[in-house]
Amino acid sequence: MTINANVLIASLLDGLLIGFVYGLAAMGLTLIWGVMDVINLSHGALIVLGMFGALLAVQSWGLHPYIAFIIVSIAGLFLGVIIYYIAIRRVLEAPELTTLLSTFAVSMIIIGGGTAAFTTSPRNINFNLGTISFGGGANVLGTKLAAALLAAMVTFLLYMFLYKTRIGKSIRAVSNNRAAAELMGIPSMQILALSFGIGTLLAMGSGALIATLFPFNILSGSVYELKSFVIGVLGGLGNPIGSLLGGLILGFIEGLIPNFMDTSWTPVIEFALFVIILLVKPQGLFGSKD
Repeated sequence: MTINANVLIASLLDGLLIGFVYGLAAMGLTLIWGVMDVINLSHGALIVLGMFGALLAVQSWGLHPYIAFIIVSIAGLFLGVIIYYIAIRRVLEAPELTTLLSTFAVSMIIIGGGTAAFTTSPRNINFNLGTISFGGGANVLGTKLAAALLAAMVTFLLYMFLYKTRIGKSIRAVSNNRAAAELMGIPSMQILALSFGIGTLLAMGSGALIATLFPFNILSGSVYELKSFVIGVLGGLGNPIGSLLGGLILGFIEGLIPNFMDTSWTPVIEFALFVIILLVKPQGLFGSKD
């Protein structure tokens, strides 16, 4: 099988750019897990909610898709806090199965309501930034480059927030030892609510970006939720920055594999890697041993 070098380079660039967005999506999942020890099964539904939020903002309000991204992300923060107080807070100390069922119920509510409102017909945001050449005939879509830059910017802002602000340090303190943080006067319940809100912000924001790249419907979230779990394991659950690196690895794989074998093998290889990492290094490639 002859591989054209320019096609290979373009495919890898394309995969890496999408990997930034995958990483942003996974950050929401891994942040909630790291701070709250909650596996959020509503993650995929929240990504889809971000997609449709961006669609409505663009089609109904005439907003630019990236302005819609900002609005959807902010709305996600407030929605996440509301979900926490309604569905998570009372079961936080219950067995893990209870929180799984609670977040799964949230997912079913979102998907059921979305199906009633939008059906399962595919939608898309008609948006084009042209193509950008990197020389030698390697071209990528401008929308993918812009989405990658926005995802990288959000990652940087999240890092600065977690490590350079008082509230961010409180989030990390609660994540490390909730009881000790409370003894130091940190209001853990408010911090947990904010953490779930930030996780939802990241999920819905990534959904708004994905909506500018690919067609979607109300059931599309399950694919990105599964990718987020794979990335979370690669980067280390509870490590938001590791999620970005995990996303780049996944994007690299998705850009590389179709050049050598049928595209249908891509998820097989991704989940094989997922199992290998769980067996060999369960804390993730970039996670701590704790």
